[in-house]
Amino acid sequence: MEHEFWHERWSKKEIGFHEGSVNQYLYDHWPELSGGGTESVFVPLCGKAHDMWWLHDWGHSVIGVELSEIACKDFFEEANEKAQVHPGEPFTIFRHDNLQLWCGDFFQLVPDDLRHIRLVYDRAALIALPPSMRKRYVEHLTAVIPEGARILLITLDYNTRITAPPFNVSDDEVRELYKADYDIEHILTNTLARDHPFTKRRGLVSATESVFRLIRG
Repeated sequence: MEHEFWHERWSKKEIGFHEGSVNQYLYDHWPELSGGGTESVFVPLCGKAHDMWWLHDWGHSVIGVELSEIACKDFFEEANEKAQVHPGEPFTIFRHDNLQLWCGDFFQLVPDDLRHIRLVYDRAALIALPPSMRKRYVEHLTAVIPEGARILLITLDYNTRITAPPFNVSDDEVRELYKADYDIEHILTNTLARDHPFTKRRGLVSATESVFRLIRG
């Protein structure tokens, strides 16, 4: 999707994809993925997710990458925290303690940027992208994270055709996208109730969320 799409969504506050709370699957499955350690975490296409404060409070150094400057500013302002801002190319970096938001294009990352990363949290990156961009996303992620990095991936699937994110990504598509370079463990699939906020907002009969643990080979 073009940059203008995301800039417009944030400027109009059309951000139904923003949870506004810490994701339950992060609570439930992060301790096992991280082994209780505090290794560095990468959060692609992070928005202003509260999850990053949770990871920070857990003791991790966190790098999130987000295209929208509005999202980066909101992230700190809504938490009543000040960030040091370091303008630059291709990223402007917002820094608070050991938490950084890199404002810019995910596809401009290079391996040296993330050479220290050992953990990746993807709740909203893969499902933010239309089918035509997902292969490129996975290939670039694979190119910039080190071998052995572990990923907690959360996906969403539904049968209705919707042309705006979050998009549906099936379990089979996850396996196809990641099978060449990752060990894949499907942890769970959870059916969303019809009165779940997402299914109600989109008028869906049913939807499911899946959680995967991936290890970069």
